Amino acid sequence: QVQLVESGGGLVQAGGSLRLSCTASGRSLSPYGMGWFRQAPGKEREFVAAISWNGDNTVYADSVKGRFTISRDNAKETAYLQMNTLKPEDTAVYYCAAGSGRRYPDEYGSWGQGTQVIVAS
Repeated sequence: QVQLVESGGGLVQAGGSLRLSCTASGRSLSPYGMGWFRQAPGKEREFVAAISWNGDNTVYADSVKGRFTISRDNAKETAYLQMNTLKPEDTAVYYCAAGSGRRYPDEYGSWGQGTQVIVAS
């Protein structure tokens, strides 16, 4: 399995931006679609965004569409989530995952440990 490590989380004011990174080791990211998911306190893990193995196809949750952008650089074995116009309701632990590149968490076999994002109002 590919090992994934997220970074880039932190505390930001509402309206601000953060860029999350997800770097792979052990195996190449290239064959895999990548997804970002998040889990807020007391809530279930939810889909945020996903990208196909070659970056040609992306899909977003309605709640982040137009504010978040998923991308990847296979040469750097890294996927990204650019988050703009952040809202307090975006506060969650964000996880990256390697798998199908679709919105369904069961289709992902490798997960990172998560990075905390806190958006202050």
